[in-house]
Amino acid sequence: MGEFEVHRVRFFGLVPAGPRGGRLALARTDGAVEIYNFAANYFQEKVIPGNEARSVEALCWAAGDRLFGAGLGGEITEYDLSRLCVARSVDGGGGPIWSMAANSSGTQLAIGCEDGSVKLFQIVPGGIQFERNLDRRKGRILCLSWHPLDTHIAAGSIDILRVFHVSSGQTVQRIMVNYHVHKVKRECIVWSIAFLSSGTVVTSDSFGRVQFWDWERGTLLESHTVSTSAVLSLSVSEKEDSIVVGTSTGATYQFQLLPVKIGSLEKRWVRTKPFQHHTHDVRAVAHSSTALISGGLDAQLVIRPLMEKMQKKGYEAALRKFTFPHRRLVSCARKARLLLFQFSQHLELWRLGSTNETGKDGEVLPLCRMPEHLVQLKSKGPEHIYCSCVSPCGSWVAYSTASRFHLYQVQYEGDSVSVKKVPKVPKLLLPAYQLQFSADSDSLFIASARGSVHVLQLLEPGGCKHLHTLQPPSGCPEAVYLLAVSADGHWLAAVSGDWAIHIYNLKCFKHHCTVPTYNCAVTALAIHPITNNLVIAYSDQQLFEFSIPEKQYTAWSRTVQNHGLHKLWLERDSPITHITFNPKNPSHILLHDIYMFCVLDKSLPLPDNSALLMNQSTLKQLPETARQRQLHAFKICKKFQPLLFADLLDENCLVMVERPIMDFKTQLPLPIQQKKFGT
Repeated sequence: MGEFEVHRVRFFGLVPAGPRGGRLALARTDGAVEIYNFAANYFQEKVIPGNEARSVEALCWAAGDRLFGAGLGGEITEYDLSRLCVARSVDGGGGPIWSMAANSSGTQLAIGCEDGSVKLFQIVPGGIQFERNLDRRKGRILCLSWHPLDTHIAAGSIDILRVFHVSSGQTVQRIMVNYHVHKVKRECIVWSIAFLSSGTVVTSDSFGRVQFWDWERGTLLESHTVSTSAVLSLSVSEKEDSIVVGTSTGATYQFQLLPVKIGSLEKRWVRTKPFQHHTHDVRAVAHSSTALISGGLDAQLVIRPLMEKMQKKGYEAALRKFTFPHRRLVSCARKARLLLFQFSQHLELWRLGSTNETGKDGEVLPLCRMPEHLVQLKSKGPEHIYCSCVSPCGSWVAYSTASRFHLYQVQYEGDSVSVKKVPKVPKLLLPAYQLQFSADSDSLFIASARGSVHVLQLLEPGGCKHLHTLQPPSGCPEAVYLLAVSADGHWLAAVSGDWAIHIYNLKCFKHHCTVPTYNCAVTALAIHPITNNLVIAYSDQQLFEFSIPEKQYTAWSRTVQNHGLHKLWLERDSPITHITFNPKNPSHILLHDIYMFCVLDKSLPLPDNSALLMNQSTLKQLPETARQRQLHAFKICKKFQPLLFADLLDENCLVMVERPIMDFKTQLPLPIQQKKFGT
């Protein structure tokens, strides 16, 4: 089947703890921006899809929770984090923008441009305004950093770094970074820079050095060669006692400001910890109060906790690696046995293969019918696809970009497949953030901005009309990002960006109730086809079951909260991305994350922390009497991973979609070869 694209990490923006904890903004090479919430177990709570016409070379937070980006298109972009789209763009006026930084008070933005200029913009309510240019010199400005007191700006270029006085706009210091290198035959690129409150300027460059400068005297204080290739990124801790750098060999290093000897007041920067968590360029690093964060060309986000900042060794001190999105990119037409794969700018519809054979557990059965690629739908224009869905009957396919909504009718005649675009779809508030067809394929639910959900009725022979728009009674500033519809078509659950879950009655199109608030993000939810109980998975790995008819948590859910889930279950760092049910056995809940598939049997007791959680292989080896004593509610399978999608087609058939890591590693450029000892 089709291969998913690889998009590398380009730039980070880190905002300290706020009302919902610290957040990390991450930019990809395809122009996409992702927001990770530290307090919500590092959940990827927001994604702004990319655009082929928009590159992101720099990201920064300003004025609290306002996020700005800039790139080679020469525009400064502010992102709307409620509607998950570009709020506004302003031309920088200096050609491609290579760097951007906000001052400590969040009132000004400085950008470094291709034409050698540093421009200041004032951050005002509803946008930004050009303020003035600083002293312009030849050479593109590749990196910028404000002095913590906002009095000066340090800028790195090729072979040189400059310090500007903000008030006068004049260059007050000019330092040649190649001055101390003899017989230089190549340019030295200053890739990253940081201005410390002590007056020290820290630079990382293409010669593999991390250097510390006295900007007032223009002298080199310290120089550390950490790599034979470039040091591409640099970040300083809030207390300015630790620095993390990333190199083009995939290594990251930590520097710490330590006393020369015990009891001494004199301190020096010492390289203390090397880490090799990446295989390619580490383009972006960030330093939170408790962790070193890095990302790069291998498309991985790595969070390495600082052990000395941990209160105790345990789950919080575990290394975390995020490679795959925390949302579904695959949808399933159960009745037609079709899968729809979502890519950046196209969709692929596949018919699953089949077999007439039976076998034992673990056997691979021969296919009598191979998987078949039926349709590829290409999205026109530079915008990437936000969301997509295929109806259970396989006759309808819908997707949305930032400015357009498309609905297609798929017709099957023997071995031939035809696709017809539905004309004159209703004009809705775009973009759509989630699409969900009803179980009978007669309706389409469209998650929209400000907590609203549009309901479309699908008509034969290929049309649709807008029935109603569902909205929470108290209003909501955030967009809806998850939907779940009941099998009988009576209920709809919608989750918005404020983590509120609203239940709607689809028979009368009225708000039914709101699930009690919980201080974590919802990662997946589904409505049981028989009981109409809503099962909810949160980013802290907690599971709840809410009775929609009775408007309260079920007795099983209260038992779970009183007993508590197994310690190993709660310590998983991959969120549940999909929940489904087995109609043949109402007590079974099927759910999965990237690394495991689980059948949760509500009829069995919950395991204690002393019990073996992943015990399926052990149970097979025990006699029947001993097996009964070891049984508990969680049946976990880790055979299929990384697991992007799993769903039950019928009582006897389960479909799994894997994405082997080696498949996308082959799309990466060759890493820099490093000399190994003894070779």
